[in-house]
Formats: sequence, structure tokens, C-alpha cells
Amino acid sequence: MFPLNPPFYDWSSRRVWIVGASSGIGAALAAEALGAGASVAVSARSKEALLAIAGAHKKAFAVQLDVLDESAWTQAYQEVLDHVGGVDLLIFCAADYRPERSWEVVPGMANRMLSVNVGSIYAGLANVLPEMIARGSGGIALIASVAGYIGLPNASVYGPSKAALINLAEVLYNDLHPKGISVYLVNPGFVRTRLTARNDFHMPAILTAEQAAKKILKGISCGHFEIHFPWRFTIFMKLAQLLPYRLRFALIGQLVKT
Repeated sequence: MFPLNPPFYDWSSRRVWIVGASSGIGAALAAEALGAGASVAVSARSKEALLAIAGAHKKAFAVQLDVLDESAWTQAYQEVLDHVGGVDLLIFCAADYRPERSWEVVPGMANRMLSVNVGSIYAGLANVLPEMIARGSGGIALIASVAGYIGLPNASVYGPSKAALINLAEVLYNDLHPKGISVYLVNPGFVRTRLTARNDFHMPAILTAEQAAKKILKGISCGHFEIHFPWRFTIFMKLAQLLPYRLRFALIGQLVKT
């Protein structure tokens, strides 16, 4: 079957902007893209972490950004344009996570998580899409999660936020593909980061951030719309999606017990 996005294998001419690049998957993606030859702008709130990434590679550029500050997006995007001339691929990696059951949710924290994980993306799209559409090329990658496939315990806010990203990626593809813009939906399983370190339960088939980054860049290069991994875990989750609710709820109940 043909990929849903145009494949490419030469990163040397690609200008990549990674938002949420101070640690975890974002930082690993920056290192992987730089190693492949791309010019990479890295953004996050932590200036020190960004400078460490930028200082280690001549094709890296640090742009400090608080994704919840809508006006800051415009300034950050202009800095990226001034430095590298444009954005061929914008990867949204910024995320917040707190494991919690539904009765443990704190409204203020829930609103912040939803704003970081979903709401902030719209400010980024508003800045980047007009130039991509005018040019007729570019790419948008959303880092969602298999937690968005089905309702899972301990993901009372995080899960719905990632389900929203899955839906948004589908909307973006239908809107943007006819305009020459690629859209990538990334659904990782468990990845060892400072966020998943908050979990106190067994995380099956967990990968390192570096392993995840390699799979993401490979999937983007191959033109895949959905990039999900590790397959031995994500296929199980996809099959669970197909179960009638009675069986699905029974399966989730068993997961809670174990």
C-alpha cells in the first residue's frame, strides 16, 4: 500500500522545529534529527536544557517558549524564521502528565494538562500553517499516545487529551493533505521519561526515548500517517478497541487488578 504522506530519506535540507525538546522524546528527536543532517530549532521553557542541545551541534538553534503563552508563539516562530528561513516539519512534543483516577482529579491541574497537551497546539498551527499553505509543502507531527485508544485507568485527563490529538491529526490530514502538507500521528506505548517515572505500576514493553525517536523519524521518512510502537503492545491495544464494551470493560477491570 502507498504511504499517506510523501516519503523522503534525505534530512540534510529539512528545517525541523521541535516544541517540547528539553527532555524525553523531544530531546531524543532533536539529537536524532541533527544526526541525520537536519537543521533543528528546539523550544521549551527550560533555557538551560535548550542551550545544552544547541551548544552540542552547529545546526541546532534554541528558542525559549512557554507553549501556554499564545503571544510567545509568534515571537518564537519569527526567531525560527530569522535563523533557518522556514519550517519544513513542526513536531509538537510538549506534554504534561499526572497519573490519577477520576476521583483524584484536581480541576486546575486538569485544565493545565489539557491546555499543554491540546490547547497549545492551536497557537502553533495558527502561526505555522499560513506559510506552509502558501508554499504548498511542510509537515505537522503530533505526539499522541496509545492512551488515547481506549479509556485506561490512571489516565483520567491524560488519556482524553491524547484521544483529542488522535482526532485532531485525522482532521488535519483531511484539511491539509490536499494542500501539500503532510500530517503524522505518533502513538507511542510506554517510553522511559521523567513523566512516566511518576507511574507506580508495571509498564509493559517500555522503550527508551532514544529508541522511540529512531522509530518516529523512520516512520516520518517512510511517509506513514500513524507511527505506533512497540508493535507487540500497540497491536494489543488496537485489538482492544475492536472489542464490544462489555468485553473491553472486563479487560480493563482485569488490568486494574493486576
